[in-house]
Amino acid sequence: MKKCFLLSFAAVLLACGAPDSGFYSYTVKTIDGDDFALSQLKGKKTLVVNVASKCGLTPQYEQLQALYEAYKDRNFTIIAFPANNFGAQEPGTDAEIKEFCTANYGVTFPVMAKISVKGDDIAPLYQWLTSKAANGQEDAEVQWNFHKFLIDENGQWVKSIAPRVLPNDEEIVAWIEGRPAK
Repeated sequence: MKKCFLLSFAAVLLACGAPDSGFYSYTVKTIDGDDFALSQLKGKKTLVVNVASKCGLTPQYEQLQALYEAYKDRNFTIIAFPANNFGAQEPGTDAEIKEFCTANYGVTFPVMAKISVKGDDIAPLYQWLTSKAANGQEDAEVQWNFHKFLIDENGQWVKSIAPRVLPNDEEIVAWIEGRPAK
């Protein structure tokens, strides 16, 4: 009897839609303080990256913007999360970060509010990105600024990409284009 009840309960949850804890279940804040539901990215491949304004890797903003421009009309987007977790290299306010990105790199891809990408105060989305128990794929600690995560058009975690790998790397471009890397 107990077994039948549990099976019935599980069937009801599946039929009604059990709570989703995947990529699309998160809502984050934009750099302007507005809510941004990641569910609006359904159907798009997404590159998630933590960024910083005072890092040796900061020039990657230029390549990120070029990648976004090249593929934004092909069901691809980038979302950037400023973070001050590494060497205090993102000390600015959200307004200062926005001004920096726009003035220096002409950034038009979505930039979110500053968050923590590791440690005791890690943002919930980054808990999901970095934990196999949550994302179902791999434990992937953020190594430094400009660490990248690839999320497919169904909201599935695909890969973690090291910070020094450039945004226009063949592996990333091939993934966006849906072809094997050369």
